[in-house]
Amino acid sequence: MSVSIAGRADWLTDKHLQRLLFALAEGGEEARVAGGAVRNTMMDQPVADIDIATTCLPQETLRRAEAEGFKAVPTGIEHGTITVVAGGKPYEITTLRADIETDGRRAKVSFGRDWKLDAERRDFTINALYAEADGKVVDLVGGIADIEARRLRFIGDPEARIREDYLRILRFFRFFAWYGDGRPDAEGLKACARLKEGLAQLSSERIWSELKKLLSAPDPSRALLWMRQAGVLTAALPESEKWGIDAIHGLAKAGKDLGWAPDPLLRLEAIVPPDAARMKSLAERLKLSTAEADRLRHWALATAVEPKTTEGELAKRLYRGDRQGFVDRLRLSLAAARMRAVEDNEALLEAGGFSRLLGFATKWEKPLFPLKGADLTVLGATPGPKLGEILRNLEAEWVEAGFAPDRDALLKRAAEALQAG
Repeated sequence: MSVSIAGRADWLTDKHLQRLLFALAEGGEEARVAGGAVRNTMMDQPVADIDIATTCLPQETLRRAEAEGFKAVPTGIEHGTITVVAGGKPYEITTLRADIETDGRRAKVSFGRDWKLDAERRDFTINALYAEADGKVVDLVGGIADIEARRLRFIGDPEARIREDYLRILRFFRFFAWYGDGRPDAEGLKACARLKEGLAQLSSERIWSELKKLLSAPDPSRALLWMRQAGVLTAALPESEKWGIDAIHGLAKAGKDLGWAPDPLLRLEAIVPPDAARMKSLAERLKLSTAEADRLRHWALATAVEPKTTEGELAKRLYRGDRQGFVDRLRLSLAAARMRAVEDNEALLEAGGFSRLLGFATKWEKPLFPLKGADLTVLGATPGPKLGEILRNLEAEWVEAGFAPDRDALLKRAAEALQAG
Protein backbone atom coordinates (compact mmCIF):
# COMPACT_ATOMS: atom_id res chain seq x y z
CA MET A 1 0.00 0.00 0.00
CA SER A 2 1.37 3.38 -1.04
CA VAL A 3 1.07 6.21 1.49
CA SER A 4 1.69 9.88 0.79
CA ILE A 5 1.72 13.00 2.95
CA ALA A 6 1.31 15.28 -0.05
CA GLY A 7 -1.57 17.63 0.63
CA ARG A 8 -1.13 17.22 4.40
CA ALA A 9 2.35 18.67 4.68
CA ASP A 10 2.38 22.38 3.92
CA TRP A 11 6.04 22.49 4.88
CA LEU A 12 6.88 20.08 2.05
CA THR A 13 5.81 22.63 -0.58
CA ASP A 14 8.42 25.15 0.56
CA LYS A 15 10.38 26.09 -2.56
CA HIS A 16 13.69 26.27 -0.71
CA LEU A 17 13.24 22.80 0.76
CA GLN A 18 12.34 21.44 -2.67
CA ARG A 19 15.45 23.04 -4.19
CA LEU A 20 17.59 21.54 -1.45
CA LEU A 21 16.12 18.04 -1.88
CA PHE A 22 16.56 18.28 -5.66
CA ALA A 23 20.20 19.41 -5.34
CA LEU A 24 21.01 16.54 -2.97
CA ALA A 25 19.38 14.01 -5.30
CA GLU A 26 21.25 14.93 -8.49
CA GLY A 27 23.72 12.59 -10.14
CA GLY A 28 22.33 9.36 -8.78
CA GLU A 29 22.24 10.42 -5.14
CA GLU A 30 19.08 10.39 -2.98
CA ALA A 31 17.60 12.64 -0.30
CA ARG A 32 14.48 12.24 1.82
CA VAL A 33 12.88 14.03 4.74
CA ALA A 34 13.36 11.78 7.76
CA GLY A 35 11.88 11.14 11.19
CA GLY A 36 9.80 13.54 13.23
CA ALA A 37 8.43 15.73 10.47
CA VAL A 38 7.00 12.69 8.67
CA ARG A 39 5.71 11.13 11.90
CA ASN A 40 4.01 14.30 13.13
CA THR A 41 2.39 15.00 9.78
CA MET A 42 0.91 11.50 9.70
CA MET A 43 -0.35 11.94 13.28
CA ASP A 44 -1.77 15.42 12.63
CA GLN A 45 0.71 16.98 15.05
CA PRO A 46 2.60 20.27 14.56
CA VAL A 47 5.95 20.02 12.78
CA ALA A 48 8.83 21.99 14.26
CA ASP A 49 12.13 20.66 12.86
CA ILE A 50 12.69 19.16 9.45
CA ASP A 51 15.57 16.70 9.11
CA ILE A 52 16.89 15.26 5.87
CA ALA A 53 18.72 11.99 5.21
CA THR A 54 20.89 11.67 2.10
CA THR A 55 23.30 9.33 0.38
CA CYS A 56 25.63 12.29 -0.22
CA LEU A 57 28.77 12.25 1.89
CA PRO A 58 29.10 15.21 4.29
CA GLN A 59 31.59 17.20 2.22
CA GLU A 60 29.44 16.71 -0.86
CA THR A 61 26.39 17.90 1.08
CA LEU A 62 28.33 21.05 1.99
CA ARG A 63 29.39 21.61 -1.60
CA ARG A 64 25.93 21.14 -3.08
CA ALA A 65 24.18 23.31 -0.51
CA GLU A 66 26.64 26.17 -0.99
CA ALA A 67 26.39 25.82 -4.77
CA GLU A 68 22.66 26.52 -4.39
CA GLY A 69 23.45 29.68 -2.44
CA PHE A 70 22.44 28.25 0.93
CA LYS A 71 24.43 28.70 4.13
CA ALA A 72 25.93 25.38 5.26
CA VAL A 73 27.48 24.76 8.69
CA PRO A 74 29.35 21.52 9.61
CA THR A 75 27.59 21.22 12.99
CA GLY A 76 28.30 17.49 13.39
CA ILE A 77 30.32 16.58 10.34
CA GLU A 78 32.18 13.74 12.11
CA HIS A 79 28.78 12.04 12.46
CA GLY A 80 27.70 13.04 8.97
CA THR A 81 25.51 16.01 9.94
CA ILE A 82 25.44 19.38 8.19
CA THR A 83 23.02 22.17 9.06
CA VAL A 84 21.81 24.08 6.02
CA VAL A 85 19.89 27.34 6.26
CA ALA A 86 17.57 27.67 3.27
CA GLY A 87 15.00 30.43 3.04
CA GLY A 88 15.71 31.38 6.63
CA LYS A 89 14.92 27.88 7.95
CA PRO A 90 17.52 25.43 9.30
CA TYR A 91 17.56 21.87 7.97
CA GLU A 92 19.71 19.19 9.59
CA ILE A 93 21.07 16.95 6.84
CA THR A 94 22.71 13.64 7.73
CA THR A 95 24.43 11.09 5.54
CA LEU A 96 23.00 7.56 5.76
CA ARG A 97 24.77 5.73 8.56
CA ALA A 98 25.28 2.42 10.27
CA ASP A 99 26.58 1.98 13.81
CA ILE A 100 29.88 0.15 14.03
CA GLU A 101 30.48 0.62 17.78
CA THR A 102 28.31 1.83 20.68
CA ASP A 103 28.92 2.23 24.41
CA GLY A 104 25.47 3.14 25.72
CA ARG A 105 26.02 6.89 25.34
CA ARG A 106 27.46 7.53 21.88
CA ALA A 107 28.15 5.64 18.67
CA LYS A 108 30.88 5.40 16.06
CA VAL A 109 29.29 5.31 12.65
CA SER A 110 30.17 4.46 9.08
CA PHE A 111 28.55 6.19 6.13
CA GLY A 112 26.63 4.19 3.58
CA ARG A 113 23.91 4.10 0.94
CA ASP A 114 21.56 1.51 2.43
CA TRP A 115 18.26 3.08 3.54
CA LYS A 116 17.19 -0.03 5.43
CA LEU A 117 20.38 -0.08 7.51
CA ASP A 118 19.91 3.61 8.23
CA ALA A 119 16.33 2.99 9.36
CA GLU A 120 17.29 0.03 11.53
CA ARG A 121 19.83 2.08 13.53
CA ARG A 122 17.08 4.44 14.71
CA ASP A 123 15.15 3.94 17.94
CA PHE A 124 11.42 3.50 17.24
CA THR A 125 9.50 2.45 14.16
CA ILE A 126 7.46 5.67 14.10
CA ASN A 127 10.72 7.67 13.98
CA ALA A 128 12.18 5.75 11.05
CA LEU A 129 9.89 6.91 8.25
CA TYR A 130 11.14 8.83 5.21
CA ALA A 131 9.30 11.04 2.74
CA GLU A 132 10.29 11.69 -0.87
CA ALA A 133 10.14 15.19 -2.27
CA ASP A 134 6.72 14.36 -3.75
CA GLY A 135 5.34 13.23 -0.38
CA LYS A 136 5.55 9.46 -0.88
CA VAL A 137 6.32 7.79 2.47
CA VAL A 138 9.01 5.13 2.58
CA ASP A 139 8.53 2.65 5.45
CA LEU A 140 11.19 -0.03 5.93
CA VAL A 141 10.43 -1.06 9.54
CA GLY A 142 6.63 -1.15 9.92
CA GLY A 143 6.24 2.39 11.22
CA ILE A 144 3.06 3.22 9.29
CA ALA A 145 1.07 0.43 10.96
CA ASP A 146 2.35 1.53 14.37
CA ILE A 147 1.34 5.12 13.71
CA GLU A 148 -2.15 4.01 12.74
CA ALA A 149 -2.40 1.98 15.98
CA ARG A 150 -0.65 4.71 18.02
CA ARG A 151 1.76 2.00 19.14
CA LEU A 152 5.34 2.70 20.20
CA ARG A 153 7.82 -0.07 19.38
CA PHE A 154 11.57 -0.30 19.35
CA ILE A 155 13.07 -1.31 16.01
CA GLY A 156 14.25 -4.90 16.27
CA ASP A 157 15.40 -6.13 19.67
CA PRO A 158 14.51 -3.55 22.36
CA GLU A 159 17.41 -4.55 24.58
CA ALA A 160 19.90 -4.13 21.74
CA ARG A 161 18.50 -0.68 20.90
CA ILE A 162 18.74 0.41 24.54
CA ARG A 163 22.31 -0.84 24.96
CA GLU A 164 23.28 1.38 22.02
CA ASP A 165 22.11 4.44 23.99
CA TYR A 166 20.54 4.19 27.45
CA LEU A 167 18.76 7.50 26.91
CA ARG A 168 16.32 5.47 24.80
CA ILE A 169 14.79 4.22 28.07
CA LEU A 170 13.56 7.73 28.83
CA ARG A 171 12.73 8.35 25.18
CA PHE A 172 10.48 5.27 25.25
CA PHE A 173 8.31 6.83 27.93
CA ARG A 174 8.55 10.32 26.46
CA PHE A 175 7.30 9.21 23.04
CA PHE A 176 4.66 7.03 24.67
CA ALA A 177 3.42 10.12 26.55
CA TRP A 178 3.16 12.09 23.32
CA TYR A 179 2.07 9.47 20.79
CA GLY A 180 1.08 6.19 22.47
CA ASP A 181 -2.32 4.72 23.27
CA GLY A 182 -3.29 1.85 25.55
CA ARG A 183 -0.47 -0.05 27.23
CA PRO A 184 3.18 0.37 26.27
CA ASP A 185 4.75 -2.35 24.16
CA ALA A 186 5.40 -5.23 26.59
CA GLU A 187 8.83 -6.18 25.28
CA GLY A 188 9.97 -2.57 25.26
CA LEU A 189 8.69 -2.03 28.79
CA LYS A 190 10.46 -5.14 30.11
CA ALA A 191 13.72 -4.13 28.44
CA CYS A 192 13.52 -0.65 30.02
CA ALA A 193 12.96 -2.22 33.45
CA ARG A 194 15.85 -4.66 33.05
CA LEU A 195 18.35 -2.06 31.85
CA LYS A 196 17.34 0.96 33.94
CA GLU A 197 20.66 0.97 35.81
CA GLY A 198 22.25 2.08 32.56
CA LEU A 199 20.74 5.52 33.11
CA ALA A 200 23.60 6.16 35.55
CA GLN A 201 25.96 6.33 32.56
CA LEU A 202 24.16 9.33 31.09
CA SER A 203 24.93 12.98 31.66
CA SER A 204 22.58 14.94 33.90
CA GLU A 205 21.80 17.35 31.08
CA ARG A 206 20.53 14.57 28.81
CA ILE A 207 18.36 13.09 31.57
CA TRP A 208 16.74 16.42 32.47
CA SER A 209 16.21 17.29 28.80
CA GLU A 210 14.23 14.08 28.30
CA LEU A 211 12.30 14.41 31.55
CA LYS A 212 11.35 17.96 30.67
CA LYS A 213 10.08 16.91 27.24
CA LEU A 214 8.09 14.07 28.82
CA LEU A 215 6.56 16.40 31.42
CA SER A 216 5.61 18.80 28.62
CA ALA A 217 3.27 16.25 26.99
CA PRO A 218 -0.47 17.10 27.05
CA ASP A 219 -1.02 14.46 29.76
CA PRO A 220 2.08 12.51 30.88
CA SER A 221 0.27 10.67 33.70
CA ARG A 222 0.05 7.26 31.97
CA ALA A 223 3.71 7.37 30.96
CA LEU A 224 4.75 8.29 34.51
CA LEU A 225 2.65 5.45 35.90
CA TRP A 226 4.44 2.91 33.71
CA MET A 227 7.80 4.52 34.52
CA ARG A 228 7.03 4.08 38.20
CA GLN A 229 6.02 0.45 37.76
CA ALA A 230 9.16 -0.29 35.74
CA GLY A 231 11.38 1.35 38.37
CA VAL A 232 12.61 3.86 35.81
CA LEU A 233 11.10 6.93 37.48
CA THR A 234 12.90 6.23 40.75
CA ALA A 235 16.16 5.60 38.89
CA ALA A 236 15.92 8.89 37.01
CA LEU A 237 14.25 10.97 39.74
CA PRO A 238 14.81 9.40 43.18
CA GLU A 239 13.13 12.36 44.90
CA SER A 240 9.81 11.11 43.52
CA GLU A 241 10.05 7.67 45.13
CA LYS A 242 7.81 8.30 48.16
CA TRP A 243 5.64 10.89 46.46
CA GLY A 244 2.61 10.00 44.41
CA ILE A 245 2.17 10.71 40.72
CA ASP A 246 -1.61 10.67 41.05
CA ALA A 247 -1.73 14.47 40.96
CA ILE A 248 -0.41 14.64 37.40
CA HIS A 249 -3.62 13.65 35.60
CA GLY A 250 -5.69 16.17 37.56
CA LEU A 251 -3.06 18.84 36.94
CA ALA A 252 -3.07 18.14 33.20
CA LYS A 253 -6.87 18.22 33.12
CA ALA A 254 -7.02 21.48 35.07
CA GLY A 255 -4.45 22.97 32.72
CA LYS A 256 -6.51 21.98 29.69
CA ASP A 257 -9.77 23.26 31.20
CA LEU A 258 -8.30 26.53 32.47
CA GLY A 259 -6.00 27.33 29.57
CA TRP A 260 -2.66 26.76 31.30
CA ALA A 261 0.17 25.85 28.97
CA PRO A 262 1.84 22.51 29.82
CA ASP A 263 4.41 23.42 32.46
CA PRO A 264 7.14 20.80 33.11
CA LEU A 265 8.42 22.58 36.25
CA LEU A 266 4.95 22.70 37.80
CA ARG A 267 4.44 19.02 37.01
CA LEU A 268 7.82 18.21 38.51
CA GLU A 269 6.73 20.02 41.69
CA ALA A 270 3.65 17.79 41.78
CA ILE A 271 5.74 14.62 42.15
CA VAL A 272 8.60 15.71 44.45
CA PRO A 273 8.59 16.84 48.10
CA PRO A 274 8.40 20.58 48.92
CA ASP A 275 11.73 20.44 50.71
CA ALA A 276 14.18 23.25 49.91
CA ALA A 277 17.29 21.21 50.73
CA ARG A 278 16.22 18.30 48.53
CA MET A 279 15.24 20.64 45.72
CA LYS A 280 18.69 22.24 45.89
CA SER A 281 20.26 18.79 45.62
CA LEU A 282 17.95 17.86 42.73
CA ALA A 283 18.79 21.08 40.86
CA GLU A 284 22.52 20.48 41.30
CA ARG A 285 22.34 16.84 40.26
CA LEU A 286 20.31 17.49 37.09
CA LYS A 287 22.17 20.75 36.39
CA LEU A 288 18.97 22.79 36.14
CA SER A 289 19.24 26.37 34.94
CA THR A 290 19.44 29.11 37.56
CA ALA A 291 15.85 30.14 36.80
CA GLU A 292 14.60 26.55 37.15
CA ALA A 293 16.50 25.98 40.40
CA ASP A 294 15.22 29.27 41.84
CA ARG A 295 11.66 28.41 40.96
CA LEU A 296 11.87 25.03 42.69
CA ARG A 297 13.42 26.64 45.77
CA HIS A 298 10.78 29.36 45.99
CA TRP A 299 7.99 26.80 45.58
CA ALA A 300 9.47 24.68 48.37
CA LEU A 301 9.79 27.70 50.66
CA ALA A 302 6.29 29.04 49.97
CA THR A 303 3.94 27.98 52.75
CA ALA A 304 0.70 26.19 51.92
CA VAL A 305 -2.31 28.48 51.43
CA GLU A 306 -5.73 27.55 52.79
CA PRO A 307 -8.75 28.15 50.49
CA LYS A 308 -10.38 30.48 53.05
CA THR A 309 -7.33 32.75 53.23
CA THR A 310 -8.25 36.40 52.64
CA GLU A 311 -6.71 38.30 49.79
CA GLY A 312 -5.25 40.77 52.30
CA GLU A 313 -3.46 37.99 54.16
CA LEU A 314 -2.23 36.47 50.91
CA ALA A 315 -0.87 39.85 49.83
CA LYS A 316 1.27 39.98 52.98
CA ARG A 317 2.68 36.53 52.25
CA LEU A 318 3.30 37.42 48.63
CA TYR A 319 5.22 40.51 49.72
CA ARG A 320 7.44 38.51 52.06
CA GLY A 321 7.98 35.61 49.68
CA ASP A 322 8.14 34.88 45.96
CA ARG A 323 4.97 35.29 43.91
CA GLN A 324 5.76 32.44 41.48
CA GLY A 325 6.26 30.07 44.41
CA PHE A 326 2.79 30.87 45.75
CA VAL A 327 1.23 30.76 42.27
CA ASP A 328 2.66 27.25 41.84
CA ARG A 329 1.32 26.20 45.25
CA LEU A 330 -2.12 27.56 44.40
CA ARG A 331 -2.25 25.90 40.99
CA LEU A 332 -1.36 22.53 42.47
CA SER A 333 -3.96 22.99 45.22
CA LEU A 334 -6.62 24.08 42.74
CA ALA A 335 -5.97 21.10 40.46
CA ALA A 336 -6.17 18.68 43.40
CA ALA A 337 -9.42 20.26 44.68
CA ARG A 338 -10.99 20.08 41.22
CA MET A 339 -10.28 16.36 41.07
CA ARG A 340 -11.81 15.76 44.51
CA ALA A 341 -14.80 17.97 43.66
CA VAL A 342 -16.17 15.28 41.34
CA GLU A 343 -17.43 13.43 44.43
CA ASP A 344 -16.98 15.95 47.24
CA ASN A 345 -19.01 19.17 47.54
CA GLU A 346 -16.63 20.57 50.14
CA ALA A 347 -13.78 20.19 47.66
CA LEU A 348 -15.87 22.19 45.17
CA LEU A 349 -15.93 25.08 47.64
CA GLU A 350 -12.19 24.69 48.18
CA ALA A 351 -11.61 24.86 44.43
CA GLY A 352 -13.54 28.12 44.33
CA GLY A 353 -11.36 29.54 47.10
CA PHE A 354 -8.14 28.48 45.41
CA SER A 355 -9.36 29.87 42.09
CA ARG A 356 -10.11 33.23 43.71
CA LEU A 357 -6.71 33.39 45.39
CA LEU A 358 -4.89 32.27 42.26
CA GLY A 359 -6.54 35.05 40.26
CA PHE A 360 -5.48 37.56 42.91
CA ALA A 361 -1.89 36.27 43.10
CA THR A 362 -1.48 36.23 39.34
CA LYS A 363 -2.43 39.90 39.03
CA TRP A 364 -0.81 41.10 42.26
CA GLU A 365 1.99 43.62 41.95
CA LYS A 366 4.43 44.16 44.79
CA PRO A 367 3.93 47.61 46.38
CA LEU A 368 6.97 49.83 46.95
CA PHE A 369 7.82 50.66 50.57
CA PRO A 370 7.62 54.48 50.75
CA LEU A 371 10.72 55.11 52.92
CA LYS A 372 14.46 54.83 52.35
CA GLY A 373 17.42 55.24 54.62
CA ALA A 374 17.98 58.80 53.40
CA ASP A 375 14.57 59.77 54.75
CA LEU A 376 15.65 58.78 58.25
CA THR A 377 18.99 60.59 58.05
CA VAL A 378 17.06 63.80 57.31
CA LEU A 379 15.28 63.18 60.62
CA GLY A 380 18.64 62.93 62.36
CA ALA A 381 19.32 59.20 62.23
CA THR A 382 22.95 58.06 61.96
CA PRO A 383 23.67 55.57 59.16
CA GLY A 384 24.34 52.12 60.57
CA PRO A 385 22.69 48.98 62.00
CA LYS A 386 20.22 50.95 64.12
CA LEU A 387 18.87 52.81 61.11
CA GLY A 388 18.44 49.54 59.25
CA GLU A 389 16.61 48.01 62.19
CA ILE A 390 14.18 50.96 62.37
CA LEU A 391 13.50 50.69 58.63
CA ARG A 392 12.80 46.95 58.88
CA ASN A 393 10.46 47.47 61.83
CA LEU A 394 8.59 50.23 60.00
CA GLU A 395 8.28 48.05 56.89
CA ALA A 396 6.91 45.17 59.00
CA GLU A 397 4.31 47.50 60.54
CA TRP A 398 3.40 48.80 57.08
CA VAL A 399 2.90 45.25 55.75
CA GLU A 400 0.83 44.18 58.74
CA ALA A 401 -1.35 47.29 58.25
CA GLY A 402 -2.13 46.10 54.73
CA PHE A 403 0.33 48.54 53.06
CA ALA A 404 -2.05 51.36 54.05
CA PRO A 405 0.14 53.89 55.96
CA ASP A 406 1.37 56.54 53.54
CA ARG A 407 4.76 58.24 53.51
CA ASP A 408 3.76 61.00 55.95
CA ALA A 409 2.40 58.51 58.48
CA LEU A 410 5.56 56.42 58.21
CA LEU A 411 7.80 59.48 58.65
CA LYS A 412 5.88 60.33 61.81
CA ARG A 413 6.41 56.78 63.13
CA ALA A 414 10.10 57.02 62.20
CA ALA A 415 10.47 60.24 64.18
CA GLU A 416 8.81 58.61 67.18
CA ALA A 417 11.12 55.62 66.92
CA LEU A 418 14.21 57.83 66.76
CA GLN A 419 13.02 59.88 69.73
CA ALA A 420 12.50 56.69 71.71
CA GLY A 421 16.15 55.81 71.03
